[in-house]
Amino acid sequence: MSQLSYLSGSQSACESAAWSLEEANGGDGLLGMLPAPKWLSHLLGLAVLEPGVSSILLLALLALGTWILVKGLAWVQRYYVNCQRLRCFPQPPLKNWLFGHLGLAQTTEEGIRNLQELSCRFSDVHILWMGPFTPVIRLFHPQVISPLLKASAIIAPKDKLFYGFLEPWLGDGLLLSKGDKWSRHRRMLTPAFHFDILKPYVKIFNQSADIMHAKWRHLCAEGGNYLDMFEHISLMTLDSLQKCIFSHNSNCQEKPSAYISAILELSSLVVKRHMQPLLYWDALYYLTSQGRHFSRACRLVHDFSNAVVRDRRRILAQQGSEAFLRDKAKSKTVDFIDVLLLAKDEDGKALSDKDIQAEADTFMFGGHDTTASGISWVLYNLAQHQEHQDHCRQEIQELLRGRQPEEIEWDDLAQMPFLTMCIKESLRLHPPVGMVSRCCTKDIQLPDGRIIPKGNICLVSIFGTHYNPAVWPNPEVFDPYRFDISKSQKISPLAFIPFSAGPRNCIGQNFAMSEMKVVLALTLLRFRVLPDKDPVRRKPEIILRAESGLCLKVEPLLGPSSPEAHLSEAPQE
Repeated sequence: MSQLSYLSGSQSACESAAWSLEEANGGDGLLGMLPAPKWLSHLLGLAVLEPGVSSILLLALLALGTWILVKGLAWVQRYYVNCQRLRCFPQPPLKNWLFGHLGLAQTTEEGIRNLQELSCRFSDVHILWMGPFTPVIRLFHPQVISPLLKASAIIAPKDKLFYGFLEPWLGDGLLLSKGDKWSRHRRMLTPAFHFDILKPYVKIFNQSADIMHAKWRHLCAEGGNYLDMFEHISLMTLDSLQKCIFSHNSNCQEKPSAYISAILELSSLVVKRHMQPLLYWDALYYLTSQGRHFSRACRLVHDFSNAVVRDRRRILAQQGSEAFLRDKAKSKTVDFIDVLLLAKDEDGKALSDKDIQAEADTFMFGGHDTTASGISWVLYNLAQHQEHQDHCRQEIQELLRGRQPEEIEWDDLAQMPFLTMCIKESLRLHPPVGMVSRCCTKDIQLPDGRIIPKGNICLVSIFGTHYNPAVWPNPEVFDPYRFDISKSQKISPLAFIPFSAGPRNCIGQNFAMSEMKVVLALTLLRFRVLPDKDPVRRKPEIILRAESGLCLKVEPLLGPSSPEAHLSEAPQE
């Protein structure tokens, strides 16, 4: 009986409440079933709304909530399916559920050794979790990296997680573009790296090396025998690049250059941003002092390259293509900007000024740090192995015997086999770029049948492949004879990939190898390089550096080769 009274009382109370609500809403039937306008107005912080308006707002909120719920459930379902499909790939134990494996891949010597250990443990591929929701597939064996590197730029474009910070600086150049635009630009830029274009650059490489060596002799005379290789060689490569790309001599090795300082600052700022996840958000980054410095340096770099392109475009329009080429033939050097201005695609369309500027900025970025890193680590390895350094020096001395001045020419580049072997072995041990990233737009099947699901980020680990003991016996030993012709023919082409491989390999690798050979040959001819007393700790950033700089001791050698003499003979620009 008491239960019935309670239910009856409850029913009366409900009816009374419903009647009151309907009265408050004006007795509008269906509208009376929706929250009161005053209540919704108070919730939204608005003036009193009409009943119909409040109902529409409520329906909109319900629709938004439903949309968010559907999207969330769809994401959870995709995430679950992706995790199930990735179960065929092994993974090391997680550091914790929130950060995943982030602690393993530090930009320190310890981080490098952690990755070496993983290469030994898993032999070809494994997963790393960058937080709780982002799996990254790391591949480091010729067989498993082959499908990824050989895939087209549409199926496996570069991933923006690792390259996106460069976009405000480099624009839509070869490094960052994708799809049809990348294919078109790649075809149009290939002639810029033809041997006929590269040959005159050897003279520039000689001159830039002469300037650097004159500085070294001056520092040694003052007692400064210990030099940071990165500091000196980066300026030297930037000096060469400005001359080869823009035909511009900034004398940056001898006096400060605002443009060169901006290039160096941009590289440093990109590295710093990678180390600070809170600054990954553009809106926050550009409010910080780092972001403002980055924007200012970008403007300076862009203003310089734009001015050169506009000026050269004006000259081309005034002279016409034939007269323009005749003038360039007289100077015997066609620079990068010239080639791009004259380039046309299959439909006869030329590159825009914006495209040319992006490609020039990309080549400046891609050509100075990577080559400087490669040269510096070769000198480091030869300092550690004096017998190989002596062998290289003897090879160069015999090549240049009786020649005055002692200058490396184009035909000499193929006549230094042992130096080339040492360069390749150093690039194996210390690749300037440790990995390349790809984002799969389609499922990619590996040779063993496992499938990388579309939408996942893949890291092709150049470093891991070069240190994989299943590919390279005793991978930590510096052994140039691995690249002896009789042995190297047995090595998979994808076992050695310092310039990547496939359709998106480094377009400037012949330029880089030519510069490395010229600079190293002249350096070993004029100096003995000795190791520093402190051990070197590697630091993988955008390129491979050393934690406290790569200091080596240089001792000038007595002999006829003098950089000062060559400088006095060099034509003044």
